[in-house]
Amino acid sequence: MEALKDIMLRVAGVIEESIVDGPGLRFVLFLQGCRTHCKGCQNPQTWDFNGGTLVSAEDVLARIQGDPLVHGITFSGGEPFEQAQALLPLAAELKRRGYHLMAFSGYTFEQLLPKPGCRELLSLLDLLVDGPFIEEEKSLELRFRGSRNQRILNLAASREAGWTPVLDALNGSIER
Repeated sequence: MEALKDIMLRVAGVIEESIVDGPGLRFVLFLQGCRTHCKGCQNPQTWDFNGGTLVSAEDVLARIQGDPLVHGITFSGGEPFEQAQALLPLAAELKRRGYHLMAFSGYTFEQLLPKPGCRELLSLLDLLVDGPFIEEEKSLELRFRGSRNQRILNLAASREAGWTPVLDALNGSIER
């Protein structure tokens, strides 16, 4: 496997401590580049595949390891699965170190499975929020997602079900 210092990711930005991008305190890595271009996207600056900054996977790992309070990592964007091959070694190392891994994707789980590197990345993740953001289905009542069509999938259960999507318990609305 290629050394993390030699793997470059095109990064739009990070949030070092977030409680809104998945369960628990998380480090959020926003990957640069997206083909989906959802109307009403909250991160349109991440669409350009030539934008952002090239950062080594080793530098991302060091930044994550610098915060002992963070136990979860969220890959967002842009579209993280556009960089699935480059994310694989970082995700594998994070998983090996015991982090909870989650990703947001404008693609559905079913669309991701045949794409190069995506099934391998999905095999390392705990949760996936899938599907495009649809402005007409926007809701502030949803946990960790922006529109009603999006699903929170339990990927361990999905893998056990033969790569069939299984909704996670977090899929409900926010309790008030």
